[in-house]
Amino acid sequence: MNTTGCCPKFNPEGWDGQELHFKDKRFVKAATRSVMHVPMNMGSVFARVNKHIEDAGASDADRFIVLSQDISPWSSEHLFSVSKEVPGEEMAALSGNFVTKVFEGPYSQPRVWHEEMRQIARDRKSEPSDVYFFYTTCPKCAKPTERTMSSGSRR
Repeated sequence: MNTTGCCPKFNPEGWDGQELHFKDKRFVKAATRSVMHVPMNMGSVFARVNKHIEDAGASDADRFIVLSQDISPWSSEHLFSVSKEVPGEEMAALSGNFVTKVFEGPYSQPRVWHEEMRQIARDRKSEPSDVYFFYTTCPKCAKPTERTMSSGSRR
């Protein structure tokens, strides 16, 4: 369902508490600039990467996901799942076991959610190495004070 003409409406059913297992899953790796964790050039970076993925015929439509993590207050890393190499873009492969959790709330909460994801992994008897977020809507489609995310923690 797409009510905004941009991002499809996120249906959280089936995402909470899922386990994902990646073995050398291919991704395009891209970085965005931030100012105190607020993205500055996300729209242009995502547009460029999506165009390159489309031009290469590398869309992983049935299993498409973009994983994001803040590297610092000044930059974020984004992994776009793809079915094959994408010329002109940096490639990465991801292997590991992930657990998911759906969060909804204000933009100030990701720091809390990050720690909650780490604890969920620990409760499953695994020390998490990375926490990624999947933003279900772009900033234009999200309400100014609300964001919905699905998060995964590599165990």
